[in-house]
Amino acid sequence: MTSNFSALTFASEATVVPEHSPDAYERVSYYNGITGDSDHPELLYRSDYLATPFPKPAGRFAHLPVKSLRGVFDTPLNKVWDAVGPQTRDIIKAWEVQWSSIDTARFFTHGPPGEEEKGSLGPVVLWIGVQPGSTSSDAAHDVSQEILALLQKNKVEGVVVEWREAVDDDSQGTLALWFHENKDDDGNPSNKVYGVSNCHVLRRNTTINYVHKGAAAKDHVFVCGMRRFQRGLDEITKAIADDVYMADLYARQIAKLQADQDQSLRKAKRMERIQSQLDVKNENIADLERLRGEVTKYWSNIKLQRNIGYVEYAPAIKVDEGRTNYTTDWGVFLAAEARVKDAFEGNVVDLGAKYSPPQLVEMFYPLGSGRTTFKYPEERKLRIFGCATREDLAAPAEFDNEGQRCLMVGKDGNTTDLTVGRFSGPESFTRNAVGVESRELAIYNSGNKTVEVFSAKGDSGSLGWHMKDDMARIVGQLHSGGNKGGSTSNHVTYCTPGWYLLAEIKRKFRDADFYRTTW
Repeated sequence: MTSNFSALTFASEATVVPEHSPDAYERVSYYNGITGDSDHPELLYRSDYLATPFPKPAGRFAHLPVKSLRGVFDTPLNKVWDAVGPQTRDIIKAWEVQWSSIDTARFFTHGPPGEEEKGSLGPVVLWIGVQPGSTSSDAAHDVSQEILALLQKNKVEGVVVEWREAVDDDSQGTLALWFHENKDDDGNPSNKVYGVSNCHVLRRNTTINYVHKGAAAKDHVFVCGMRRFQRGLDEITKAIADDVYMADLYARQIAKLQADQDQSLRKAKRMERIQSQLDVKNENIADLERLRGEVTKYWSNIKLQRNIGYVEYAPAIKVDEGRTNYTTDWGVFLAAEARVKDAFEGNVVDLGAKYSPPQLVEMFYPLGSGRTTFKYPEERKLRIFGCATREDLAAPAEFDNEGQRCLMVGKDGNTTDLTVGRFSGPESFTRNAVGVESRELAIYNSGNKTVEVFSAKGDSGSLGWHMKDDMARIVGQLHSGGNKGGSTSNHVTYCTPGWYLLAEIKRKFRDADFYRTTW
C-alpha cells in the first residue's frame, strides 16, 4: 500500500515549466529552414522573447516562417569581438554550462511562397550551442543577462542572445589539396607529391605524432570507400537510364512527325531539332556505358586498383594553445606516382554537372543585379590559386542582394559533393565532447533559393574556398560540424583557417609548393 500511495503521489505532482522556456511550437519551429529536412536545431532560449513574440501561422493560407543564415560584418560587435568573444566564453564557463559552440550570426526571414526574397534581416545574434538536455532555459536566461551587460559595457547594442541544443560532431573522408615537397629535410631536391587531409581521416590514433619509417607497415589511402564507389556506379547507371528515357521520347516524337503528312518547313525544322537532341542523348548513353565498363573493370578492387599512396606524416590533433587557439588536424600521404602522375593537374575543382554555369554564378555572387565578371572555367575545372588572408576574411569585397557584405564559400566533399555556403564573419569558439576548446571559422548553409546543407559526415578534410579574380582562393579546411546529434545534417561547419594550415604544413615541409599545375 505504501508503495502504491507513493507512486500515486508522484504522478499527481504538476510538471514545472521553466519561466523563460519557449512553448513547444516555438522550440521546434523557430529555426525552420536553416538546415532542411527538419534537421534544424531546437531553440532553448532567446533574450528578446518578450519584445519579439514568435508568430504562429493562422488562417486559411497559414505560412510557417522560413529562415536562412547570414554572416556578421561591419557591426559594432565585429570591432570588439577579439576581446568580447573570449570574455563571453569565460562567462559561460563560469556558470558551468555544457556548451558546444559560440557563433555570431544574423537570420534572414524569407517572405511567403513566391516572394521569398521579400523578407527581413534580423539583428545580430550571439548564438550559443549547448549539449542536448544539459541546460535549462532559466539558466540560459541568467547567463544571457550577464553577457548582455558585457556587450553594453563595450557599447554594443541591439544584439540578441539565442541558445540552441547542438553537438560538435567530427566526420571523415575527403582530400583537401596537393603539394610538391621540392626539397627534403636535408635540402636535397625532391620530386615527392603529397596529398593533405585531416589527421582523423588518415589515422585511427590521433593522439600521437605519426611518421612512417623504413619497412614499417603502411597505412594506404584509397580513392573512394566501398559505399562512395557504389554510389558513383549508381549515379552513372541512373544517368544512363535518364538518357535512355529521353532518347525513347525523342524517337517517338520523330516517328509521329514522320507519319504526319504535313510537308511544311516548320515541321522539317522541328524534326531536325529533335533529331539533334536524340543524337546527343545517344552519344551520352554510349559514353556513359563505356565509362561504367571501365570503372567496373579497372577500379572495382579497392586494394589493387584504388590505392593512391600511403600515410607518411600526421601530427597529433591539437589546439594551438597560447597563440591562435586554432585546431591542428592534418596529415599527409605520399602520392603513388604510377597511379596519380598521368592525371595530375594540381589543385583544381571539377564543378561537375550538379549546377549550370548561371546557377553557380548566382550562388557565388548573390547580387540580384546579375552583374559579375566571373568566367565559367573551361572543362568545368576551377583552379585553386592563393589563400585568403585574415584581413580578407574580416572585410570581404562582395555584397549580397540585401546590401550586406558577404563571403560565399564553396567546397567539394565526398558526401555532399559541390556545395556553397556563407562565411559567418567573426571567429567561433567550440568545445568538443571531451572538453577541448578551440577557435574556428564557421560556414553556414547558404539558403539563397533552397536550403542546401554545406557539409555532412564524410566531407571532413575538404577544402573551403571563395572566388576572387576568376580563381578559387583557400578559406579553410573542414574538420567538424554542429548538428542536432545522431545522423542529422550540419547547420554550421567548422574549419581551420587556410592561411594557418599552410603555415603549419610549411613548418614541416618548408619548401612546399601548393600551386604547381604539373607533376
